[in-house]
Amino acid sequence: MTQQTFPGAHPELTVLRLPLSDPRVRPLVEGLTEEYDRRYGGLFGGANQEMLRYPAEEFEAPHGALLILQEHGRSVAGGAFRRFDADTAELKRIWTHADHRRRGLARRVLVELEAEAVRRGYRRLYLTTGPRQPEAKNLYLATGYRPGFDLAADPETIKHLSFTKDLP
Repeated sequence: MTQQTFPGAHPELTVLRLPLSDPRVRPLVEGLTEEYDRRYGGLFGGANQEMLRYPAEEFEAPHGALLILQEHGRSVAGGAFRRFDADTAELKRIWTHADHRRRGLARRVLVELEAEAVRRGYRRLYLTTGPRQPEAKNLYLATGYRPGFDLAADPETIKHLSFTKDLP
């Protein structure tokens, strides 16, 4: 585990790089499962199936990473990536606790994941989000991700909204 504290706007914000089995990751997993259930129900096989789709070791070094943002010792946001191909990391599990949204924490998670992906030698990022997550779609567009779909199309007809971003 590595830990980093950020001065400035979020003086109590700490980034932890953790394995999926760490109890501080549980709020991310539980929060995403609840969110997916609420938004999608049984679509895509259900939230539990989605959360178990990838083995935990895919989110560990050297090819993956999982990080949590903590504030005052509570996990408030997080995300992960795994190897997609030799040059590309796939972002997964980006989450912000419902009580902490609209504070820029998801952007902070993206910045941290992007920087970690660069350190791991990746040159590109890939991700998908669901059609019932417009705030995620808007976040990715606002942070320089290119859509791999027609923005004018009804997201429900696309199912998986894909995005890519080249890394420096």
